[in-house]
Amino acid sequence: MTSPGNGQRRTKLLAVTACPTGIAHTYMAAEKLAQAADTLGIEMKVETQGSIGAENVLTDNDVRDADGIIVAADKDVDLSRFAGKRVLKVGVAEGIRHPEQLIERVRNAPALGADGGGTGTGGAPAAGAEADGGGKERSVAYKALMNGVSYMIPFVVVGGLLIAISLALGGHATPQGYAIPEGSFWESVFKIGEIGFQLMVPILSGYIAYAIADRPALVPGMIGGWIANTGALYDSEAGAGFIGAIVTGFLAGYLVLWIKKVKVPRFAQPIMPIIVIPIVATSALGLFFIYVIGKPIAWVFEHLTSRLSGMTGTSAILLGAILGLMIAFDMGGPVNKTAFLFGAGLIASGNQTVMGMCAAAIPVMPLGQGLATLVRRKLYSEQERETGMAALFMGFFGISEGAIPFAAARPAQVIPANMLGGAVAGALAGLAGVKDAVPHGGPIVAVLGAVGGVPMFFLAVVAGTVVTALTTNALISIKEHKAGRVSEAALVPAQAGAPVSATVATAVEEKEEPALVGAGSGGSRSRVPAEPARPEASAEEATNEAGTDAAKQAATKEAAAEDEALPEVLSGYLTAQTVKVSLDADGKDAAIREMAAMLASTGKVTDPEELVRAVFAREEQGTTGLGEEIAIPHAKTDAVTAPVVGFARSAEGVEWGSLDGTKARLIFMITVPEAAAGDEHLRILALLSRKLMDPAFRERLMAAPDESSVLTVLAEIE
Repeated sequence: MTSPGNGQRRTKLLAVTACPTGIAHTYMAAEKLAQAADTLGIEMKVETQGSIGAENVLTDNDVRDADGIIVAADKDVDLSRFAGKRVLKVGVAEGIRHPEQLIERVRNAPALGADGGGTGTGGAPAAGAEADGGGKERSVAYKALMNGVSYMIPFVVVGGLLIAISLALGGHATPQGYAIPEGSFWESVFKIGEIGFQLMVPILSGYIAYAIADRPALVPGMIGGWIANTGALYDSEAGAGFIGAIVTGFLAGYLVLWIKKVKVPRFAQPIMPIIVIPIVATSALGLFFIYVIGKPIAWVFEHLTSRLSGMTGTSAILLGAILGLMIAFDMGGPVNKTAFLFGAGLIASGNQTVMGMCAAAIPVMPLGQGLATLVRRKLYSEQERETGMAALFMGFFGISEGAIPFAAARPAQVIPANMLGGAVAGALAGLAGVKDAVPHGGPIVAVLGAVGGVPMFFLAVVAGTVVTALTTNALISIKEHKAGRVSEAALVPAQAGAPVSATVATAVEEKEEPALVGAGSGGSRSRVPAEPARPEASAEEATNEAGTDAAKQAATKEAAAEDEALPEVLSGYLTAQTVKVSLDADGKDAAIREMAAMLASTGKVTDPEELVRAVFAREEQGTTGLGEEIAIPHAKTDAVTAPVVGFARSAEGVEWGSLDGTKARLIFMITVPEAAAGDEHLRILALLSRKLMDPAFRERLMAAPDESSVLTVLAEIE
């Protein structure tokens, strides 16, 4: 590399920053790297890959002229465009903590291979480099599973909905099942949907592997998933389904990581990621599954079938519960298929009650998960809520795979809830002697007249669906309590164990003013405290009170004039009413509650308790303590009716789990409603993150003596 001076070309570096949430850390790392480069006399351009999208994007010309690239990211970043350049891959926290060191280290980083993988630690692919840096907010295994689920969901939705539509508009009940006429238009639609279902399992497996070991793991992961879902390859009547795909995904990912560590001659290094690794990993994984894992799966299938055959004379309620448990367990895997084929096989012999039990349990999983997203919307992401709506539609047509995305994402909570609901539905159907004349399930078979005992059939389906939904939400809530998201300890304040809503209400009551004045953009209220009315008063008291009222009115006008004179900060979202120069709380949870109470005084918070929950939930995803004595807790929630921002200072500092170990002394709280949570939310975070990197700005903010002075300093942000 060259250095400035003596007529030599100035060193040019590039950087990419990205964090899992794509908000504050992304921009802080970018600012830190840019500042360090400027101090060292190095030219640097930084691309930020935030939730708002990629900004300041690196062009081909930028890459061509660059002497090195720093990738400070905690999520996957496409490195292929940097092939042949020195690339240093670290966590986003390293970009915040040690920007100068990264600039020095990139000088000796190895060149990136043409496959997007490096030849050493500096150029390692995303998964391998995650241990290099800080700022990870979830384990590698969790992020890999979520990566697979996110790619799988579109295949589930498209495949399931196309199958459901084709069945609804072109299908009819037959003794052999719910069928669509051969050669018809709707059969073509049905087959397209089937392709989506065939692909969803290998997609899940492949992208789990990809998140662990990058591109070389994609092929073994996908082929491994296909093998897991194709029972004929290991003498099983049913494939291993999505559970098998999760297993093959992780096996493929970690197998590829292990192979990457094998030292090979330099001449073989270029072909390792594109030829050697995929072939070796795919062959090893495929053969292992067929000859080692597949045999037990086939054995389970066969023995479950024989066991069920011996239970036909037992209690119908018990048999129905067991079949419901099996149907709900793996949604297409060997356990599910065993129960389904057992019921379908008895139809020909005249026993339609066993299929009736199965038919009642089949739709419970997607209907239950869809209902769960409607009952407790705030427990689920927007994508999960959309998937829930699709699951409800699929459940009506007896497509149990609609619940697979939920089970793959939260197996410990969703699978037990599904099984409990399935058992309830199966037991009730068995108790009532519900019959099904076709090997299919869901409300659609009853609508088309294939079910005997329709009222009890629907009662069984509804009961199982409600049990699944309520149990799912209860288990998710319990998990959050244990994780500290919505724990009672976090929500109960120190004073006399009062609930958070009472604490916030009390704080609001203490701050509340009698009327709005100066209805400006900040929605500021008069700071004159309310005087309680008295039922009786003497003439002398009335005269005194009249004078007092006049004084109050004058004070109100004076306060209003002050508010109008104050600068507008962050589009008026932050006002004197949402500024506190001295925070009372000495802990993170108490600080969040205190700031929520302050925001509630604006009248823009409809549910203070829910606001606190939302902020705690965001903290569980990863600390919002950004270092440099700064914390920016934030939440997207319908507990607020309009964007509102608060600021508070802490003289002693609050322990916030910041990346650099410092206590937070400058704390901003940003809250926006779900409907307005897009670019505006991210714009505020980006503006704050960038400005707060200026030490002089932070010093002025700490030194400001009162609310109006604080607002004057904060007005520099825009």
